Amino acid sequence: MHWREAIYAGIAAAIIASVAQIMLWWAFWDVLPEILYRDVRLTAAIILGRSVLSPPMTFDGTLMFVATLIHFSISILYSVALAGFISRFSLMISLLIGIIYGLSLFVVNMYGFTSLFPWFAETRDWITMLSHAMFGLSSAGAYKALSSR
Repeated sequence: MHWREAIYAGIAAAIIASVAQIMLWWAFWDVLPEILYRDVRLTAAIILGRSVLSPPMTFDGTLMFVATLIHFSISILYSVALAGFISRFSLMISLLIGIIYGLSLFVVNMYGFTSLFPWFAETRDWITMLSHAMFGLSSAGAYKALSSR
């Protein structure tokens, strides 16, 4: 396994999945930017506690920083785990595994971690599911591309 490439793949996948989620929100729901601010608060509450969950759903630089730090940290951990699993597989098999992995992360995150962080239950929707699949796909693809150099 190539550790540096796995870390970079996690960063790339975090960005790609986030952009995909925002694009889906924009294309199918008229909820921007409020839904982004909601998700920032939900994520920041993992470290800062429930007090940051209350409205207003407006931009907050501190919450954005904390949520971004959490998002990238978790994405890197998840990508390193995926890279360890797919390092010996071909590109096409790795991409398929990546999609399945992303969908599995959706189940773990949205149904498992909600026992610790119940406020995430409201994010169980098809856009969140697709963005998790995109995370797995882009993590696998980025890792394979970077590690083949």
